[in-house]
Amino acid sequence: MKAVRIHEYGGPEVLRYEDVPDPKPRQDQVLVRVRACAMNHLDLWVRKGTTKSPLPRILGSDVAGEIVAVGEHVTGFRAGLRVLLAPMSFCNHCEYCTAGRQNQCREFTVLGNGVDGGNCELIAVPAVNVIPIPDSLDFNEAASVPLVFLTAFHMLTGRASLQPGNTVLVLGANSGVGIAAVQIAKLFNATVIATAGNERKIERALALGADHVINHYVHKISDEVKKITNREGVDIVLEHVGAATWDESIKSLKAGGTLVTCGATTGPEAKIDLRFLYSKQFNLLGSYMGTMGELHGVLKHVFSGAIRPVVDRTFPLEEVRRAHEYMEKSEMFGKIVLKP
Repeated sequence: MKAVRIHEYGGPEVLRYEDVPDPKPRQDQVLVRVRACAMNHLDLWVRKGTTKSPLPRILGSDVAGEIVAVGEHVTGFRAGLRVLLAPMSFCNHCEYCTAGRQNQCREFTVLGNGVDGGNCELIAVPAVNVIPIPDSLDFNEAASVPLVFLTAFHMLTGRASLQPGNTVLVLGANSGVGIAAVQIAKLFNATVIATAGNERKIERALALGADHVINHYVHKISDEVKKITNREGVDIVLEHVGAATWDESIKSLKAGGTLVTCGATTGPEAKIDLRFLYSKQFNLLGSYMGTMGELHGVLKHVFSGAIRPVVDRTFPLEEVRRAHEYMEKSEMFGKIVLKP
């Protein structure tokens, strides 16, 4: 089969579109023909060596396609079924997995990072990872859901305990996590303040349901948040940008507010004045992916049409270098999808 692999870390030039052996599924696995694989910033980090993923590695975390074959120990699936894949790998037998906390499993990793992913024509995964999709969702849309919608759902509901009527600040409304978070927060009847970098992105964030959108290149985020909230601040900040926005995120919180973070796109180093942390009784929470239960939970809302992924652009898999270059420009609103 054809696949995109990296044999060394570096820029887009290290991405190789090449022939690799077809995967041979185990008796407990399902073989899926990949029809779409959405990109994430993780693809850039793995390629650059930030995660120190073992090499060679097939990138790609978010997969949608059709079942080709099922192992003899697998029931409930058939060839031709349209599916998406849970974007993670876990042992499925430790105390964390059996308690439904797969993202705390010691063997937990993300497809395309610790194990091979979906930038290829065929992929074999355990049956637990395979989720049928409705006809109302095309492959590009289905591939644009798993990682970012699970991440945002876990951040807001599993970690930050989002409640109806909360005010939520979503950083980077144009990102996959941002697009998911805006819609999930509105499901809870929250007031959503989002940030975006130009008028086109602002208009699209408002169309998604954001109540207010701040141009973070023109205005100071915390000042605008204080204006919008009558100087009170927000209940929850959904942070994934990192160093560039950390101070503004902290300053945007109300007393007793919660900042939940899942990433550090602009750098991992952040400082906080401990006097504000304890005197304002802030809650600072880390969040990593989510559980299988949460994935099935958020997918119910996606499958019903209550929330939907946004596809920005598609590229043929053989043009993966152009896709990486496009993502690094941060001009997209929505997901970039590779088509084998």
